[in-house]
Amino acid sequence: MKSQTKSSKVNRAWLNDHVNDTYVKLAKLEGYRARAAYKLKEIDETLVLIKPGQLVVDLGSTPGAWSQYVRRKMSPKTATGGGAAVGALNGTIIALDILPMEPVEGVVFLQGDFRELDILEKLEAEMKGRQADVVLSDMAPNLSGIDSADAARIENLVELALEFAQKHMKPQGALVVKVFHGAAYDPLVKRFKDSFLVVKRIKPKASRDKSSETFLVGLGLKAP
Repeated sequence: MKSQTKSSKVNRAWLNDHVNDTYVKLAKLEGYRARAAYKLKEIDETLVLIKPGQLVVDLGSTPGAWSQYVRRKMSPKTATGGGAAVGALNGTIIALDILPMEPVEGVVFLQGDFRELDILEKLEAEMKGRQADVVLSDMAPNLSGIDSADAARIENLVELALEFAQKHMKPQGALVVKVFHGAAYDPLVKRFKDSFLVVKRIKPKASRDKSSETFLVGLGLKAP
């Protein structure tokens, strides 16, 4: 009974923080589906990654806030509400997630696990022989609280995104992945440094203070 009471208090506290969160309010005002859009926005404004005319692949895209942000950057005029964009899309956005995603205007969405060959083949088919300019991965496992198990899950997802980028991204492209501080963090940073010419570590202001998440950005693939 005590654990249920404690859990309900935690849920109420989270809900209160969420409702009063500046970025949650801003997301509603500007038509984004999640506050996560502002994490990508800060990363992009810092490093100037997203540009019209690009091919961007968004892995782990649901609910679609990152795809919405990219969509707006690739449209000459954007609407302030509803996540819609006005004007022709100048570029290609392919989003993928194991969960369903409500459509984002102009974004190609594939539902499935890109670890599975048929899903990867569908993704490659949508790329039409082109290589991505930017690969985004907001993928994250369900954390168990067991450090060794969580580290393995996090490392696996980042490795998948990295392997995809090495095969399907332009040499001068950029890969953005979400990581968490813990046992997997230092090995993943080393892996990025071994794979990219430049590696940036960014914890956006929109990341909650209590969260251990941060983002690794790899710029320019090193020659194999």
